Amino acid sequence: MNTFKVSVQETSNNTIIKFELNQFITKHQSFEFNNIDEAKPSPLAQQLFYLPFVKKVYISGNFVAVERYDIVEWNDVQDEVAEQIEAYLNDGGIVIEESAAVAKKIPVTVYAESTPNPSAMKFVTNKKIVTTLFEFTSIDEAKLSPLATELFHFPFVKSVFIDENYVSITKYDIAEWQDITIQIREFIKNYIENGKDVVLADAAETLQKTTKQLDNHFETLDDTSKDIINILEEYVKPAVASDGGNIQFISYDENTKNVSVMLQGACSGCPSSTYTLKSGIENMLKEMLPGKVNMVEAING
Repeated sequence: MNTFKVSVQETSNNTIIKFELNQFITKHQSFEFNNIDEAKPSPLAQQLFYLPFVKKVYISGNFVAVERYDIVEWNDVQDEVAEQIEAYLNDGGIVIEESAAVAKKIPVTVYAESTPNPSAMKFVTNKKIVTTLFEFTSIDEAKLSPLATELFHFPFVKSVFIDENYVSITKYDIAEWQDITIQIREFIKNYIENGKDVVLADAAETLQKTTKQLDNHFETLDDTSKDIINILEEYVKPAVASDGGNIQFISYDENTKNVSVMLQGACSGCPSSTYTLKSGIENMLKEMLPGKVNMVEAING
């Protein structure tokens, strides 16, 4: 079983801290508890209420948010709380009792959004559905994702790209979006609403995509490669994510000064991707890393 890891995330409210996990602990449901009596459906929340400074516990998706009373500051106790949550989950502790989870069904909304790639459509949800991005180009590749596997049963689905709160689908030309969009949107909505697994719990670890694995790989790279990744993360990825895709650094050749990247999701095979690479990403890297980048070449995911 994949080990739970907890990271502490500040919020805009200094009395509330989010303890974010590397995997989901609820089936796309949200629970709020104001005291230990209300928290009977959640053994985890009840345990947290034994801490005298805990005022409110909120559990949703892949995080636990805790509001404190003013008798302490989070800086003094947040690491201990994170360790307590991590230990509890890794010991097999129950987050929400099954009966409570069934009784509380949170509405899910999904809307379709067009992308610059006419063959790709982005289906955005009001729930966080994965903790890292995944791309599957065939039903064989999709074994780690029950959702992607089911989507490939539609004959017009060519590839599936899943990011934090959306699914980007690329279709074959046998179907038009106007004929299939509602069908896919309703399918994804019902799938998430019923609490089914989007990806398997160990999917990120199996594909070397956990935060720890990615950080370890990053540390093995040369300084220029690190700079390129940081630039892509800050200036490029947010824009391509809004279009339902992703750009992933592959390699940097110090001798030729060529950069290789992979285009994923809606960006893969997009007619405007070449223009984006040359006039956008390549020029940006040349300007921000003078003398270090000669050319950016891409492969489709």
